Amino acid sequence: MTEPTATEHEGATEREGVRLQKVLAQAGVASRRAAEDLITAGRVKVNDAVVTTLGTRVDPEHDVLRVDGERVVVDVGKVYLALNKPRGVVSTMSDPEGRRCLGDLVRHQKERLFHVGRLDTDTEGLLLLVNDGEFAHRLAHPSHGVEKTYLAEVPGPVAARVGRQLREGVELEDGVARADAFRIVQRVEGRAMVELVLHEGRKHIVRRMLAEVGHPVRRLVRTSIGPVKLGDLRAGSMRPLTSQELAVLLDLVEL
Repeated sequence: MTEPTATEHEGATEREGVRLQKVLAQAGVASRRAAEDLITAGRVKVNDAVVTTLGTRVDPEHDVLRVDGERVVVDVGKVYLALNKPRGVVSTMSDPEGRRCLGDLVRHQKERLFHVGRLDTDTEGLLLLVNDGEFAHRLAHPSHGVEKTYLAEVPGPVAARVGRQLREGVELEDGVARADAFRIVQRVEGRAMVELVLHEGRKHIVRRMLAEVGHPVRRLVRTSIGPVKLGDLRAGSMRPLTSQELAVLLDLVEL
């Protein structure tokens, strides 16, 4: 059985698109000459088909490229940013009441950005800002199972059974909510820091879940979305997603 040739994969013909080795070089995978060696060695796939023919043309915006199984992210003018939303900032791009909002934080960005999901005004931490509507829609949808991690300060002590309750599910007014994971990070007299991992994003979901088990939230921070970590990003600051972070997210949302 032979591997698919350059003309056998959808969206690439000799008359349209960009040469595969040029796309790989522009994406920073390798020099054009080294990219040619990767292709002829059978290490490159386009839309899950191995391509070994030099001169293969691809559509960088729609074709999925992989080298040694790792997705290659091609820059086609789309912007993906990680933002550390400060407490008190409203998760809208403009606010008719004049409150500080996300639009104030990104006013120097030339692209028209919008946020993926939202964080409560009193919640701080990781939020993604993009100009890719389909990506934002898929990432926000719970069917894709992109996990989000939260760190919450609650009244203590927190009994061991609380984690079991949250993982098994608690009944809320709009249905049962379950944590994918839960752990107690720190115990200090009268309070505790706990970590929850969820893949859904119903309104106030973390606060409601913890209140239901007797531990109302005093402070809440989202620390990760899938592979993207808040890390030491300062409040109000943003950074571009790394190619590795974006590659994982694109695979998770099946784009």
